[in-house]
Amino acid sequence: MQDITDEAQLCVSELVSNVITHVGHGTPATLAVSVRGTHLRIEVHDPDTRALPVLRDPSTESLEGRGMALVDAVADRWGVLLRPDRRVTWCELATKLTAPNGHVEAPSVMRAEALLSLYAAATPLSCRTGVGRLTSAVAEETVIAAITDFLHWLQAHGCDADDMLDRAQMRFEAEALPYVKGHEASPG
Repeated sequence: MQDITDEAQLCVSELVSNVITHVGHGTPATLAVSVRGTHLRIEVHDPDTRALPVLRDPSTESLEGRGMALVDAVADRWGVLLRPDRRVTWCELATKLTAPNGHVEAPSVMRAEALLSLYAAATPLSCRTGVGRLTSAVAEETVIAAITDFLHWLQAHGCDADDMLDRAQMRFEAEALPYVKGHEASPG
């Protein structure tokens, strides 16, 4: 969601500044960020249930009163929820996510998602005889396609694909090293 980082930072800054300015320094507040459907939702919870933030039309000479106007200009929607013990000021920003479950609906991401589900549910199978084997070339291409899909999935979820590749390589080397040494030491 790097395309809305600046807008999200501005909204967080303005919503938190409102608490500091209008409720007071040191006021306990909570920031909550979540994805709701295809929107990023930003909430600031504070204990002041007496006053609601208002959208004012600040004059050009005024040094105050622009916070909610900025949020209104940047966010797709915003509002205030009054709870018995707190006030929740929130806004939502549209993302490039195309599915309500918070995922990008690209074929590569969907395949990686399915693979992750299968991988998590899989239990080790004993070797079975009579099962056809993939040729080395087909197996290699399948693995490369799966790795590529996982990289797309990682990127779609805001992860650094290069960092993940480096971490996977380190884990592979750490896990493969004893096997390779043991394999080399065994007689032909």
